[in-house]
Amino acid sequence: MGKLTVLALRVVIVSLLAGSVGVQTVMATLLAADLDEAGLADRRVPVVVIVVLGVVAAQTVLACVWRLVTMMRRGTVFSPAAFRYVDVVIGAFTAAALLVCTLGAVLAPGEEVAPGLVLLLGGVALGVLAVALIVLVLRMLLAQAVARDVEASQMQAELDEVI
Repeated sequence: MGKLTVLALRVVIVSLLAGSVGVQTVMATLLAADLDEAGLADRRVPVVVIVVLGVVAAQTVLACVWRLVTMMRRGTVFSPAAFRYVDVVIGAFTAAALLVCTLGAVLAPGEEVAPGLVLLLGGVALGVLAVALIVLVLRMLLAQAVARDVEASQMQAELDEVI
């Protein structure tokens, strides 16, 4: 990755983090007010909590991606330390999928929310879970790359001894 690409990615990550803080503070309050007006006052607290936790999951992913990009720039991304961040990303996506499912379950009872919206939330949850599974596959590829890197280092050390 070039320096310009890393800089652009970091600008995007910082922008998303700043926007997510805005969502957590301002938009969550406005959402609570809108839920009252929509006749969902009894579900206001669970919905707002789910939204805030979903934003926390997204912030967690952004922080881990920042760390992985930093490791990549230092040339240490193919090390066992990278697994910790990838595992956290997988966990955050899985948690986000569960939160979207929970949101659908909270909104499902009653006539206030259309059944199609609840079904749409189920599809979104499935999509987020698919992203978690894709990251899991990428983690397996990272494990193979780390193993190859260790093997190459050992072979280089053996070759250095021979020479």
